Amino acid sequence: MTLAINNRSAACLAFALCTITTAVNLQAPLYDALAARDGLGVGATTIAFACYVVGIVPVLLGLNGLVDRVGRKPLIVTALLFCCLATAITLMMPGLVALGLARFLLGISTGLTSAVAPAYMQMLLGGRDSRVATTYVTASTALGFGLGAAVTSLFIMHTPSVSPASLWLYLLVALLALAVVATLKDSAPNPTKSAMLRLPSYPKGSLAYGLAILLAWATVGLVIAILPSALSQHGLSAWSGFTTFAICSGGVLFQAWARRLAPKRATQWGLVILPIGYALIAWGAVQGYLAAVLLGTLAASSACYGFIYLGGLSGVLALADASVSQRANQASAGYFLMAYLGFSIPVITTGVLIDAVGHTLAFNLFGLTLLCGVIITLALLRKVP
Repeated sequence: MTLAINNRSAACLAFALCTITTAVNLQAPLYDALAARDGLGVGATTIAFACYVVGIVPVLLGLNGLVDRVGRKPLIVTALLFCCLATAITLMMPGLVALGLARFLLGISTGLTSAVAPAYMQMLLGGRDSRVATTYVTASTALGFGLGAAVTSLFIMHTPSVSPASLWLYLLVALLALAVVATLKDSAPNPTKSAMLRLPSYPKGSLAYGLAILLAWATVGLVIAILPSALSQHGLSAWSGFTTFAICSGGVLFQAWARRLAPKRATQWGLVILPIGYALIAWGAVQGYLAAVLLGTLAASSACYGFIYLGGLSGVLALADASVSQRANQASAGYFLMAYLGFSIPVITTGVLIDAVGHTLAFNLFGLTLLCGVIITLALLRKVP
């Protein structure tokens, strides 16, 4: 009976986590249409997209001790409310300014979720093997990151709009998630308060893993924020939600394989696959071959959310001595800081380049930089124990 209750609670939390991350890319297929509506280019779109990082990084680094003060469930509820607010803003004021504000709120939401989800899931599962909790969290969040974009694409394929019905549908689902979370138990706040600020650290050898995730998430960011504008030139912009789904959620299929490899080897595999996947994406986008784009996004996702993400994080925690909680937290913060730098700066730079020189040259320059970064990172990984 207890096991069944624990599993049901874990499923409820997984539903809430999936709902939160579904909001993050819900508007992704609308980026090009919103930019055109405002008379702006790809560079402005990528700046609005990167507001997500402005929201998430301060929360990840500066509010680590918040869970000790208020508990886990209030943070999940707050994250869901922020997701509802962000979605409502884009419904009421469709445009890039509203998108930037929504992305900022969604960044805060994801930061709150990232800080609490793994430990909360393990508590609801009754302290079972942490790998079970990790599987629930990674699968539900990765599915959500791609699901919202795919659903929006389905709606705009039927009825083109900058305020598709998928946004209204999301609000209904989020209300259901709030009701579900209200039924979950939570532990009392910890009377021993930890420091709110968690400064990142980089144990010796961890820089290679950080560079790997930077390159991986730069590719993910390009697919989400920039690829729709390239597909629109071939009348394929409605399919951009499915490319987001493939790049974000396809990696789930490869996580079991990645877990069987040593962290260093998994990261190396991912780095080899990444430029191949990107080459397919770029070639397909420029030539208008949707099948190549979808195959490339799936290949890149295997690297980004399969081999590199899991292998790199495991490698960093091993170098930091994961048995010492404070060191592990600081090393993890350093790893994710590198990840979100990749999710913002390279994407904005490429967007500005597209406005200046066009998609083909900008994609080629990104690909050349990616290839050089992969070669350098592979060389650094050889020195990691």
